[in-house]
Amino acid sequence: MSASLRQRPRTAALLTLARAHRPRYLRELAELVAIDSGSYNPAGVNHVGTIVGDRLRALGFDTRRLSPRPVGGRRTGDVVVARKKGPLSVEDGGRRILLAAHMDTVFEDGTAAARPFTLVGAHARGPGVSDDKGGLVAGLTALRILEEAGFQDYAELVFLAVPDEEIGSPASRHLTEETAHGMHYALALECARENGDVVIARKGIADFRLTVTGRAAHAGIEPERGANAALAAAHLTVALQGLNGRWDDVTVNVGMVHAGTRINIVCPKAELHVEVRSATTRGIRQARRAIEELARRPAVTGTTVTLEQLDLCPPMEDTDASRHILRAAQAIGAEMNVSIGAAATGGVGDANLIAGMGVPVLDGLGPVGGGDHSPQEWLDTTSVATRVALLASLIAELGHEHHLPTGPAT
Repeated sequence: MSASLRQRPRTAALLTLARAHRPRYLRELAELVAIDSGSYNPAGVNHVGTIVGDRLRALGFDTRRLSPRPVGGRRTGDVVVARKKGPLSVEDGGRRILLAAHMDTVFEDGTAAARPFTLVGAHARGPGVSDDKGGLVAGLTALRILEEAGFQDYAELVFLAVPDEEIGSPASRHLTEETAHGMHYALALECARENGDVVIARKGIADFRLTVTGRAAHAGIEPERGANAALAAAHLTVALQGLNGRWDDVTVNVGMVHAGTRINIVCPKAELHVEVRSATTRGIRQARRAIEELARRPAVTGTTVTLEQLDLCPPMEDTDASRHILRAAQAIGAEMNVSIGAAATGGVGDANLIAGMGVPVLDGLGPVGGGDHSPQEWLDTTSVATRVALLASLIAELGHEHHLPTGPAT
């Protein structure tokens, strides 16, 4: 039996504590759901951040609020970063574990009052109840029951709560990446899939802009002197869409096309915005090379194409190290007679940014929920105790190891 198995609190004991804390979990969830905290409402997000920070301080965490720089002239709420050093050194097998969640929702101000937190049978409802306030409170509750169980076998626990995940984390991204640096493992607190699966992989996204430059001319008198950028863009759109199916798990989508200013001018300029999604960094690179080749060979004589990569969100890849976390979760689930499946998804989240730093990640470790981003959003309250116990036991299991499979340089 490994040292970590000997020293971590028993899953059964953590499950008993999680059941006892379920009423408090629901009260704290209702409190957060009652706060409008859309991504563009910094005051609301900071209200959530104050509550989260206070609860982490009560658990002995050194908690800071960091204000990201405005993006596009708009401010977001603060980033909450809380750290708690453990007694173990890395050399003695102690591990640094990051828990990551987000405080913002997609909903407009007034939604919390229009659709307040309610319990409908076993389902909790309200804006953000699943995405991600349910996971946020699950993380706090897991840390609380570990504290009550006397768990100390780790090098460092870090809790990260960001204000802008729902808009792609433009302000907090660099702080997430800085926080992830040097972590051995990350546990992301988005809620579990509707069938209870955790998330083992998320596709990455690369955004491109292709600018087609042609030559203007009078469309009625001398069109032959022009070079139609709109026509070149049309051919390019067909060719780009034709890349779908060339590689497994890679999609290419021409999402926006803009061309021309007047109908009596041969179009001198067009612009295409293209999104590439792939489960692997290799897939994104392959797609980029193919797009570059198409840009070098425009279909209309006299036109040229320039390519810019506007953004890159790295994939959260299915790796041996992330499978190591999954196997630990599945073993803990078996102790509670709960089957833990794993899903890959095309959606992105802050787990992508953490994985891009070389940190093994498992996501979907909140309670079971669904209907995200809609008035039908729900969270299964019967899953709260088992998922909180799973998360707490997983932190304990990973906190002390003698052999780290893979991970970032420390």
